[in-house]
Amino acid sequence: MPIPSRKELLRLASKIKLLILDVDGILTDGRIVYSSAGEQIQYFHVHDGFGLKLLMRSGVDVALLSARGGRALEIRAKELNIENLYQGKSEKLAIYLEIKKKFGLKDQEIAFMGDDWVDLPLLTRVGLAVTVPNCAEPIHKYVHYITEKQGGFGAVRELCNLILEGKGLLSDYLDQLLE
Repeated sequence: MPIPSRKELLRLASKIKLLILDVDGILTDGRIVYSSAGEQIQYFHVHDGFGLKLLMRSGVDVALLSARGGRALEIRAKELNIENLYQGKSEKLAIYLEIKKKFGLKDQEIAFMGDDWVDLPLLTRVGLAVTVPNCAEPIHKYVHYITEKQGGFGAVRELCNLILEGKGLLSDYLDQLLE
C-alpha cells in the first residue's frame, strides 16, 4: 500500500480508539538477552512509556500482544497500567478478533504496530497500520506509516504523538506542561 500523505495519516489517526502493540522489535529493540541465571532481559524506552501514558490519558486504550512474553513485560505493563496484556500468542488474528469484540470496535478504530510476518493479518485489517524501519521484509509494503525511530528507541512514542496530533491533543498536552 502506498504511504498516505501527512493529512491522510492524521485523518486515520483521529479515528483511533485502541492501540495494539507487538512487543519484540516494537517496544523493545528485538534482541533477546539472557542473564547468566537464564532470565530474559528486555529493554524498554522511557519515551515510549510516557507516550503511552499520554495516549491512555486521552481516552485511547492500549493492548500489548506478544508471541513471546515474559516477566519483564508483565512488570512493564503493570508499571504503565496496561491491563490488556496478551503473551505467548502466536496466533495473533484470533486474539485481535477477541480484543476487537471486547472493546466493541471497528477495524478503522484500531491502530496496530508490528514488525514481522506474524503481524501481517493485523496490519492488513486495522485502520492505522504502523511499523519500524528495521521491520522484516516485506512488512513495509503493508503499512500506512513507517516510524523514523527504531523499535525500542522511541518508535512507539512517535506513533502516540501521531495519534494525539490527529485527535488535536498533542499541542494541548505540550501547552499544559509548559504552564
